[in-house]
Amino acid sequence: MKLLFLTAETCPTFRVDVTVLFGKYLPRRGVFTDMVAGLTPGHPSPVSWGGGEVRLCDLSGGQARKYVEILLHGIRCLFRANRARYQAIQVRDMPVLATFGLLASRVKGLPFFYWMSYPIPEGHSNIARERGLSAGVMKFLFPWVAGGVGKLLLYRLVLPNADHVFVQSDRMKQQMVARGVRPDKMTPVPMGVDMEDANADKIQLADDARLQGRRVLVYLGSLDRPRKVEVLFEMLALVKRDFPDSLLVLVGDTEDQVHRTWLRAEAQAAGVADDVIWTGWLSMGEGWRYVRSAQLGLSPIPRGPLLDVGSPTKVFEYLALGVPVVGNDNPDQESVLRESGAGACVPYTAEAFAHAVVEMLLKSSHERQALVEKGRSYVTSNRSYEVISTKLAEKYEQLLET
Repeated sequence: MKLLFLTAETCPTFRVDVTVLFGKYLPRRGVFTDMVAGLTPGHPSPVSWGGGEVRLCDLSGGQARKYVEILLHGIRCLFRANRARYQAIQVRDMPVLATFGLLASRVKGLPFFYWMSYPIPEGHSNIARERGLSAGVMKFLFPWVAGGVGKLLLYRLVLPNADHVFVQSDRMKQQMVARGVRPDKMTPVPMGVDMEDANADKIQLADDARLQGRRVLVYLGSLDRPRKVEVLFEMLALVKRDFPDSLLVLVGDTEDQVHRTWLRAEAQAAGVADDVIWTGWLSMGEGWRYVRSAQLGLSPIPRGPLLDVGSPTKVFEYLALGVPVVGNDNPDQESVLRESGAGACVPYTAEAFAHAVVEMLLKSSHERQALVEKGRSYVTSNRSYEVISTKLAEKYEQLLET
């Protein structure tokens, strides 16, 4: 079985639901993908791809140019696709390109699948609202136009006519049903973790002298505006009243230079600038070394229509690596923490997070070990890519047999 898979992510990507699910586990189950994407700027070519062939285009230049380049590259690949080679066409998180994918699939007599990991049009519109004109006219207009056009194409054309839609979570499925998409043609595929790589016994602690003698709290993920990471600075100031040696490690970054500068100013204003380590983006292995060095993993996912439909990756990574979690009531995350019993789930406020962190740090080594065992057992049975890929391969087989 082979799919032509067009994705919004550049390649190589840090997205495990691309690299691990499609590049590693699905091929073991006979599902291969030729991936169409842009080459990550600055990365040498060629790029290896475990799922099949990879067809990349150069994405040097500004944001608008990159968008046009990947769109034209995708259209060329769609209409050059060999029907004898592929059993289906699948587009991920690109409503405009998905429109061409839908057309190409009908011309070639192939099923068309849309993979929706995030409500991209709403995300673009939200960026435009938050930026306003402060970052310049073009940086406002591009997401504003992309959001409006994307909504029109995605909800009026792509989703109603797709042969199947893969969504990120049960909550996203509910929202799409409310928009008129039939529930029987949607399948939630939540995020997971590669348990072959997330072996705590084989991952060394971070080689960072700044961690010595500190109680390390780690946040792994994006620092973009919707994540509201600044709340963690207020939390840290409160936690330090009970544990003055507390240290917050932020493993991640944002492409928004203005927001990055603002976040550093917020840490300074909260009085914790000297107690925050900013690592920037790291490879998965290096990021996990910081997680292994932590006493607690923090998984704040602000509530709202954009993030409520997600399936947070970091909570599974923390649990797989033997680190208890303090997270908030994001729907998918709340169910994981409740079912696993391996962490605390509280509202995302500085006070609630600080209280939960202090309570977790006060636990005995025996209580902590019990949390570790519960977390790893849950992830292995429910959110490992071994399990997720098996279910997804079976779904592809079912779709392509009908």
